Amino acid sequence: MTARKKLPIGIDSFEKIITDGFYYVDKTMLIKELLLNWGEVNLFVRPRRFGKSLNMSMLKAFFEIGCDKELFNGLQISREKELCEQYMGRFPVISITMKGVDGLSFEAASAAMCNVIGKEALRFEYLLKSERLSDREKEMYSQLVKVGNADNTIFTMSDALLADSLQTLSMLLAKHYGRKTIILIDEYDVPLDKAFQAGYYDKMVSLIRNLFGNALKTNDYLQFAVLTGCLRISKESIFTGLNNMKIHTITDARYDEYFGFTDDNVNEILRYYGLPEILETVKEWYDGYRFGNVDVFCPWDVINYCDAALSDAEKEPENYWANTSGNAMIRRFIDKANQQTRNEIELLIAGDSITKTINMELTYSELDASIDNLWSVLFITGYLTQRGRADGNRYKLVIPNREIRELFIARIKVWFRETTRADVPRMEKFCVAFPDANADLIEEMLNDYLWNTISIRDTFARKNMKENFYHGMLLGLLQYEDSWLIKSNAESGEGFSDILIETQNRIGIVIEVKYAEDDNLDKGCAEALEQIERNSYTARLAEDGMNSIIKYGIAFCRKHCKVVLG
Repeated sequence: MTARKKLPIGIDSFEKIITDGFYYVDKTMLIKELLLNWGEVNLFVRPRRFGKSLNMSMLKAFFEIGCDKELFNGLQISREKELCEQYMGRFPVISITMKGVDGLSFEAASAAMCNVIGKEALRFEYLLKSERLSDREKEMYSQLVKVGNADNTIFTMSDALLADSLQTLSMLLAKHYGRKTIILIDEYDVPLDKAFQAGYYDKMVSLIRNLFGNALKTNDYLQFAVLTGCLRISKESIFTGLNNMKIHTITDARYDEYFGFTDDNVNEILRYYGLPEILETVKEWYDGYRFGNVDVFCPWDVINYCDAALSDAEKEPENYWANTSGNAMIRRFIDKANQQTRNEIELLIAGDSITKTINMELTYSELDASIDNLWSVLFITGYLTQRGRADGNRYKLVIPNREIRELFIARIKVWFRETTRADVPRMEKFCVAFPDANADLIEEMLNDYLWNTISIRDTFARKNMKENFYHGMLLGLLQYEDSWLIKSNAESGEGFSDILIETQNRIGIVIEVKYAEDDNLDKGCAEALEQIERNSYTARLAEDGMNSIIKYGIAFCRKHCKVVLG
């Protein structure tokens, strides 16, 4: 029996995936499309974790002189005999990724970029012995691989040399081979993002503008270039005068199937690994993105969940995509939201769409300038997707899937807790009302909080999901009182109560939360109190020696609630 291929979790090297027996979703026809739809400089803008780096590795493996042509045996591009004969293994290739260009200062980030380019230049050490290069040209190469520390791991360049480095290296390779050079730059916008966060954005813009201008704009030794990133940065910012650039965003139909997994890709993966039964779960959690005219899944999520399901058939889905980095974008967005925007967030979480004008070309300094720009960034970076164009640059936006929906909800809970707990007098008054059995005050204050925050609407989320949202919100508020022992979903009596509280005065409190889908809050409260009695939720409190026990049934519906004392 032939062993199954391994799932390539965290592997973005095309050569490693093919040679080490990992599963590969064939995207090699990207090569043909790239050559047929010629562009001297091509920028692909896609969210993170959608296969950009793997595609760049695949391009390098195909075009580079000395490549292993057998890597492509049996893949779709191998059927294009004439194209392979003309282009495979025919060009020198410079391939760098800028995802590691980071630092708290411009000097640190510039040094990191020197290292990235210096290490790539070191791959071509044979240039020092090239009979086609002059001594002066060999000296130019030596400057690119000059190191400044004892263990020869830190590359050093002046600002001027760094700005010229890619153009210089492409020229030297072209002269050595007698063929123009292909330049691949992955994650081009990461240094700009890091610089924006750390406060040296203008300096980094200047460096990258010079680096790209020299390498991509007037470079006679360039065959073509491909860049990838998450954001399309304004031409006025770093691509000034680059009239030879083709930009392919998530709204473009061309190349739409080459980043992300299509329905056919996912069906084949699940069939191969004997997991067809998880298809609907995979769709619910990780599908829903729309690039151009194609609906796609997030590859990172699909691969991780398949791997988990192979070891545990009952494995619950996780938020794999969001866990790969921070969620500062959603936090910035929610922090800036006014009441109208909060209402729109509610609609999105409920599964509805909203229509917004999308600006696909921004500078980092514009991101926080208006809430409209943040809508655009959420769309471009994959937190939202589109369900059609309304007119011009106006799109119908939705949350793509359950994974991202739960990410929004989690962020909203944190935001709600932080903003409400900052009001110390109100929080103290709210918490004291519970052991005082003041249901009217609790109801009044909760309704005030709900009006000023974000709720879960009826149209999409399951009832248990809505109840969990309000349960979490209430729990976050009550945890302000750090002298209480608070238990969530604790086993008590014949079931698990929503919230149990034991105060320092030996007062026990049991709270059951309901969501009133029919807007009948009285009925919801009655059901909550009846559940407390039926399942003897007070038993745990009695066992722990509480002198008195207070029971609350609390029902929510969107932005209003009712509190009843049992």
